[in-house]
Amino acid sequence: MAEVRYFAAAADAAGRDSERLEVATAGELRLHLIAAYGDAMARVLRSGAFLIDGVVSRDDAAPIGARVDVLPPFAGG
Repeated sequence: MAEVRYFAAAADAAGRDSERLEVATAGELRLHLIAAYGDAMARVLRSGAFLIDGVVSRDDAAPIGARVDVLPPFAGG
């Protein structure tokens, strides 16, 4: 079971800051989040990324670790 933490627009889409989920890969997590939170989360995930145990990943085959941060795209330079 992974702790999934949401930030900024991802937290707005999920309506929470975190939750615990049983998923094996980033792709499974992506599908779960879109099914659970709809178009708002899909928009975040289109250009955002997952931070899996401290490593940024956009690979749907990446295994999920103990903690995943759902990061929206950030503005700035």
